[in-house]
Amino acid sequence: MPLGAFSADMGRSSGAPGAGTSALRVKLTEIFLSIQGEADSVGWPTVFVRLTGCPLRCHYCDTAYAFHGGEWFQIEAVLGKVASFETRHVCVTGGEPLAQKGCFALLQRLCDAGYQVSLETSGAMDVSMVDARVVRVVDVKTPGSGEAARNRYENLAMLRPEEQVKFVICSRADFEWAREQVRARRLHEQCMVLFSPSHGQVEAGELAQWILDARLPVRLQVQLHKYLWGNTPGR
Repeated sequence: MPLGAFSADMGRSSGAPGAGTSALRVKLTEIFLSIQGEADSVGWPTVFVRLTGCPLRCHYCDTAYAFHGGEWFQIEAVLGKVASFETRHVCVTGGEPLAQKGCFALLQRLCDAGYQVSLETSGAMDVSMVDARVVRVVDVKTPGSGEAARNRYENLAMLRPEEQVKFVICSRADFEWAREQVRARRLHEQCMVLFSPSHGQVEAGELAQWILDARLPVRLQVQLHKYLWGNTPGR
């Protein structure tokens, strides 16, 4: 796994941090360099910092290996590993990264270091305390995900024009539901809206035609990394 490059003297902790240090450490599944496959920074070489753990269980999740395991690392060690890849784009993802207290400090430190930082979050956690320099990519869970009841719709009002809201579409019914959310909340007037086909459930071309037929002001998103390397962890 990509974490293998870390060693004890780089900040590994043998157990969960105590209450006084939880904001200074994060539990990691992997750190790796890849091509960003999603959102507005698609195509850029990007360092992915994948935190461990998620309170949701979406039916289409392709990173279930990040639900458990992982290792605790000091934020300083994470910054050192990120710097070794020599690229300006960093994406903090999961699991659900905001489920860890240390994520907020990590995002702040990455911004302080001059990186262009994005956060991929499920939309089930409060995003109000995320550093304002971070670009937040917030999911709205559709009924087909099995987790629509976890949506925090108050997050949507906080999004800025440079940020994004994402719907993963599992069926035609999901599409109709998401279309109504966009129109009723006028999300396209606030930020970029992404519609992404659930892999193996909806074909990209099919979703594209639905968007065109509905004259919907959203951006079709396909997962570029899967076209390049398949569903491979660490890519």
